[in-house]
Amino acid sequence: MSTMLEVRELMVYYENAIALNNLNISVSKGEIVGVLGSNSAGKSTLMYTLSGLIYRIKEIEDRSGGVRVEVLGHILFEGTDITVLHAPERVKQGIVLTRERHPVFKDFSVMENLHVSSYTRKKTLKEDYDLVFTIFPALKRLQKRRAGLMSGGEQQMLCIAMALMAKPRLLLLDEPLLGLSPLLQVELVQAIKQTRDTGVTVLVTEQFARPLLPIIDRGYIIENGILVLSGTGEELSGNPEVKAAYFGV
Repeated sequence: MSTMLEVRELMVYYENAIALNNLNISVSKGEIVGVLGSNSAGKSTLMYTLSGLIYRIKEIEDRSGGVRVEVLGHILFEGTDITVLHAPERVKQGIVLTRERHPVFKDFSVMENLHVSSYTRKKTLKEDYDLVFTIFPALKRLQKRRAGLMSGGEQQMLCIAMALMAKPRLLLLDEPLLGLSPLLQVELVQAIKQTRDTGVTVLVTEQFARPLLPIIDRGYIIENGILVLSGTGEELSGNPEVKAAYFGV
């Protein structure tokens, strides 16, 4: 398989604190790759940097007023350095992020959310809706439901479906299982696998390793922004250190 995404010596600083430290990871076309780590390990910072929400040296506005963020290293997408590209340009290239805690347009219906999410495309086809409803059958039954009245699990499904409407080539999923019941976690993991089976390459971050490890091809574990372990899903599942840290074994 050819390499789709390559991260080389990536370092991200917030003011004087380092969030990612000399990180090197890769994703091949057609893979599901997991980035596992505890809370504040740097997973969301990685996804924001890959998607272009954080890039090079910028004043990133947040609720506290402004945080200076510095990005060093290189991000290559299909061999081209995209480190300086803004988020909209990366979306046009097929890199689409779904952020944690399922942000959706709460006053819009399911169908309106899906329609808005295809704004980068000239034309949306019936086949596009059929695809997301095949992966998420519950959404087909809830087409007219206002997103704000849906459960957390339903909103998470909608969030990923919205990303699929943008026709991603590389789908970035930031902690999709966060806050979901074990039953919904299993359902969503199967949906992630189905998404890959449609030809979309997936990079997913998670704290909850147990439900995710069976479907990933390879995985990386980061702590405090540092890569501490990598391997296939099977290798990580059988690693006693991983079991102790993430399975409570």
